[in-house]
Amino acid sequence: MDIRGLLKDLFKERYYQKHGEESIFRDAYSLAEGDIGVPWAGLIHPENATSGPYGGTSVVWMPSKENGSILTLVVGTKGLSPDEGILTRPGHRRRVAALRRYLAGLGVEGWTKPDPAALGVEVPEEVQRRFPGFEAAFKGYGHEFFCVAHVPQHDLAQAERVVQAFFYLYPLERGWEVLKAAKEEFLAFESDLRSQVFPSVDVAQVDQVLRARRFVILQGPPGTGKTRLTAQIAAQFFSSRAMTVQFHPAVTYEDFVVGLSPDPTDAGLRFQVRKGWLLNAVEAAAQQPFLLVVDEVNRADLGKVLGEAIYLFEAAEIGGEKPREVALPHPVDGHTSLSLPPGLYVLATMNTADRSVAPIDLAIRRRFAFVTMMPSREVVAGQSDEGVQRLATGVFDRLSDVFIEHAPDDALDLLPGHSYFLADSEAALRERFRYELLPLLDEYLRQGFLGAATTELHAVRDFVDDLVFGAHDATVSAGTEANGVGA
Repeated sequence: MDIRGLLKDLFKERYYQKHGEESIFRDAYSLAEGDIGVPWAGLIHPENATSGPYGGTSVVWMPSKENGSILTLVVGTKGLSPDEGILTRPGHRRRVAALRRYLAGLGVEGWTKPDPAALGVEVPEEVQRRFPGFEAAFKGYGHEFFCVAHVPQHDLAQAERVVQAFFYLYPLERGWEVLKAAKEEFLAFESDLRSQVFPSVDVAQVDQVLRARRFVILQGPPGTGKTRLTAQIAAQFFSSRAMTVQFHPAVTYEDFVVGLSPDPTDAGLRFQVRKGWLLNAVEAAAQQPFLLVVDEVNRADLGKVLGEAIYLFEAAEIGGEKPREVALPHPVDGHTSLSLPPGLYVLATMNTADRSVAPIDLAIRRRFAFVTMMPSREVVAGQSDEGVQRLATGVFDRLSDVFIEHAPDDALDLLPGHSYFLADSEAALRERFRYELLPLLDEYLRQGFLGAATTELHAVRDFVDDLVFGAHDATVSAGTEANGVGA
């Protein structure tokens, strides 16, 4: 079989010949019978020699006699050079993880290493067992693999999509220009991959999690529609049988659970028991399902606000046990204990970009399900006004690419949400950029939140500033429309 010829055909169907130096194509299929070596074929960095060990990253196809083949992203045995810039870039790591999620959506077995540049980390044994027939490949290159996927044997259409994914991601990272004939297919894959970097969440998904777990927290950067989604859930699935409260540093146990309230009378001052928000919600949920919405849940000291009531927040009782109860510090309507009825649901929001509050501790975290809401390009690109759509997506893509490509993991939560890019007219959108987006970016820069990505963020900030004051227009997205590459 002419494996090298097959690779060249795959390349020529998709990329300009200027990228296809003869040295990038390599195969090692001519192994003698009984040879313990591993046959493979792939694309490598053109700076490598035409034979012998190589360095940098490559996409490699490996067959087995029993179980078809696997496609891999691998670091050469000579090390990271000359691809340190790709392998150590946060954006590459994030896109490789997105590739795994994309393949999982196709029903394809896959694995990715958390850090592609970590050559000291071998493919875990648990993962190797999921790829029977490739023991020799894992033995020979277990430290160099950083992405592995099985190519389906009996589903040609699915196998083709797996091959396309690897042979689009690899050149994308190298900045190869896509042929016009393959542009539409490439952009469709790039869009699918981008959606897996920040998976989208809809109302139905959140309601499904809420029904299963009862206590859910929507977490994400500001402007991602968390509060709006809670209102949709309340209206659509609870017929507005809901109550919204907001947490802040002054909220207490007495506000949320139960406390004493002063009641001046002619005879003097007395104290009455006052129900907190939770007890009011419990009362409302006794007969029909009821939703308690807690906005900005992490702004309060949750340990103090919940008190002993945290014991009640369990998604489901095991084995039909009696619902949990806690004693109340003050009797309420003749009741000395509290339990949560099965019809009570709690949906909270949490701003992950707020650096002024402490993270939720594990004891509280394990009692809630967490749904992450990240900025959505689909929402930005879905605006009806063509001018607004073009302007908004142009800035959104440039800004999100800075975060995806260069920002440290803890800075991803700072990516401005899609609400910053929504408007009824171009003039209104420019006003949002001037008075909302630019001040936010300036604060990030002053605080140094993006670390090594600061220079890149400053460049986009200045682009938006020039855009607001009419120096130029956002006529293209951040690389995608300009040359067919970028993510």
